[in-house]
Amino acid sequence: MARILVIASFTRSLTVFRGDLLRELIAGGHEVVTCSPEPDDYSLAELTEWGVRHVSYPLQRTGLNPLADLATYRSLRAIIRAEKPDHVLGYTIKPVIYGCLAAGAENVRGIHAMITGLGTAFEKTGLVGAVLGGTARLLYRRALKKANTVFFQNPDDRDTFVNLNLVATEQVVMINGSGVNTEHFSAQPLPDGPPVFLLIARLLQEKGVREFAEAARLLREQGRQCRCQILGFFDNHPQAIDDSEMNQWVAEGLIEFLGEMKDVRPALAACTVYCLPSYREGLPRTVLEAMATGRAIVTTDAPGCRETVVEGSNGFLVPVRDPAALARAMSSYLAEPELAAAHGVQSRKMALEFFAVEKVNRTILKSMGLSNNVE
Repeated sequence: MARILVIASFTRSLTVFRGDLLRELIAGGHEVVTCSPEPDDYSLAELTEWGVRHVSYPLQRTGLNPLADLATYRSLRAIIRAEKPDHVLGYTIKPVIYGCLAAGAENVRGIHAMITGLGTAFEKTGLVGAVLGGTARLLYRRALKKANTVFFQNPDDRDTFVNLNLVATEQVVMINGSGVNTEHFSAQPLPDGPPVFLLIARLLQEKGVREFAEAARLLREQGRQCRCQILGFFDNHPQAIDDSEMNQWVAEGLIEFLGEMKDVRPALAACTVYCLPSYREGLPRTVLEAMATGRAIVTTDAPGCRETVVEGSNGFLVPVRDPAALARAMSSYLAEPELAAAHGVQSRKMALEFFAVEKVNRTILKSMGLSNNVE
């Protein structure tokens, strides 16, 4: 039996994105400890029910505050020293960087990183972008030297890290995102009535929320009969969409705001087409859930997003930051009502063949040297 420490930046992501992996590790007889800042009661109850033990640590998720980041590193190192894990797995930028550094300093034998996207540090321009990007590259380079395995969810991110000499090719393992539980997210019939376009995301600019609202405006101006829904939560983030902007869209009749749901399956079942006009992703879990539900996909021709769509087969790809192109793709389903059903069937097939969570987890566990212990 191995002890595995999984480090996250957001507690809810442990249950939503890593839940199947955690349960599979527990089922295989391993001891699992999770680590995140400011855990919420609902997520803690789920983790406890599964048999997972949780430890908290301090983390400032965005920005570069050296004192705050030093406190994160020291706290993680103390946790690792106390827990003595056989394997440490971190995902998202700061858990990867400070988790790998702390695990290396404590001589953990199995150190693993999961790159779930590049984040704003690689995307900002100007002086701020140069400072953030340079600092992130320096920290990644030092941290990933400690890692046995670095998981990537799309080839663009992998190539960026390899070309910048942040990771060696022999460390790289490709996975199809976080995977999706195709039994939990089962195929559902399309709803009756006017087509419903749904976006599920943290309410951030980079998720294409504003482009989705503008596309809804364009469709309305064209006299198209449809409904556009957003499901998500407001985030304390520099790029966050605030409630006043959302309230304005709702007041204009552009958007139906569904708020946050712990179980998104009813919203997916009630939609006709799933949209994610994101600027960049690792590989978006919400798209995989929509595909498993049997929904057509409209997303961007961007890293992480483009991997989920075969153009014209299960959906459409549109340029980033282009609400007019998004509206045109959405209007295709209004002009040809049968298209959503045909694309949805193909989405479900792709989910089963490429993105089933058991296949993704099998790759992760084998790469971590744990596959012999897990059925």
